[in-house]
Amino acid sequence: MTATSVEKVNGTPVASHAEHRYDPVALAEAEAIRKRADAQAEALRIEAEGKAKAEKIKAVEDAEKQRILNERQRMKLEKDQAAHKAYLAEKAAKEAREKAAKEKAEKADAEEAERESARAAEKERTQRMWKWGARGIYAVCLIIAAPVQFLDFWDPARKFLVAAPAMLEGIALVLACGAAWAVAHRRDVLPYRIGIMLGAAIAATINMRGGMTNPAIGFNAGLVGAIASLVGPIVLMAYEHGIAQKADGIPSFREKRAARKEKEAEEAARAEAKAEKQAADAKTKAEKAAQQMQAEAEQKRRDEDRQKHHPDVWEVAEALRSARGSQYVTEQIWGDAWNLVHGTRKVGITAKIEADARAAESRMKTAADLPIIGDFSQVESQRPPRSKRDPDAPDGRRNNGGTPPVRRSGDTAPNSPLARKQAAIERTPTTAKNAADGDAN
Repeated sequence: MTATSVEKVNGTPVASHAEHRYDPVALAEAEAIRKRADAQAEALRIEAEGKAKAEKIKAVEDAEKQRILNERQRMKLEKDQAAHKAYLAEKAAKEAREKAAKEKAEKADAEEAERESARAAEKERTQRMWKWGARGIYAVCLIIAAPVQFLDFWDPARKFLVAAPAMLEGIALVLACGAAWAVAHRRDVLPYRIGIMLGAAIAATINMRGGMTNPAIGFNAGLVGAIASLVGPIVLMAYEHGIAQKADGIPSFREKRAARKEKEAEEAARAEAKAEKQAADAKTKAEKAAQQMQAEAEQKRRDEDRQKHHPDVWEVAEALRSARGSQYVTEQIWGDAWNLVHGTRKVGITAKIEADARAAESRMKTAADLPIIGDFSQVESQRPPRSKRDPDAPDGRRNNGGTPPVRRSGDTAPNSPLARKQAAIERTPTTAKNAADGDAN
């Protein structure tokens, strides 16, 4: 194959040069490589941008999560701090209350101890006064009664009788000391008291006789001496009697009266509680009796009503009641009898009622599912009616170069089930007529 060269163009010489030849396959491959490289670069760029955006979004999300976490931690810390402050406040208040209660108890104990100490001191003081007062009176009475007896027994011929007053007054004194010993050692005090009174009576009798028979003594001195002989031992014996009662734990008149009043108050409280309990029991019994009467009346009404309206079930229920030994036809017995007669445990439901209910339910379901036909129909064709094209109208496909658009599956939405059903009914007059007849029936 020889190449053709052009030496002149329009009389002008043309410079000769080597003719370049291009390989279309190589060009296509190069173009494909370039496009593939561009696509890869674009994909890498898009991937990098996606990764950058993802990292940015992730960073934003992580920052938001961290912010939410920090916020939750802050709120939890504030809650813990508030709870801790409340705990400290409650603890301080509790400690303050305990301290106040402790101080109050200590103050009450101190006041009670002070009062007890004051009472003990007062008891000791009064006991000491009573003790020395009784002994003082006894000594004064001895001083008064002894000289009268000395004058009465004085006899120059019988000087030994001068010791008689000491014997008479000493008997009462010694027996009084014996009574004190008996009290301290928890022994019987009555013999000592009898001896004291006998000695005092003898001394008083002698003093009275001396005052009446001896002019040197006189009646007044004898009377005073007799009183002194009696009063001194009596006062000392009264003191020893109180000591003995205290040692034996015998209550005084005041203690007996307080105990009697307390006992009477307890008995009154017990009597009141007993009366309240009896009233409550009587009320409970009355309520139970009323409830029993109401239950019996209700049971009677129920039995009469069931016997009147359901005699066949009542006969079976009575048989079951008698066989089970029950006093009344209970709900369990009535349910069992209803099941035996009507075959269902739903009391009040019979076969006729169940059949009517199911028929009504079926009619309602049919009426609810039947489509509406006519002027009130809400279901029309999904596609609007297509108008006929004007023959003189320009061809719209010319704007597309005369090539019709390619139709693919899924470009047009399918008809709805209701539209298809309605269209089928409208296309079949017989079906529509049957449906209308069914609605009429």
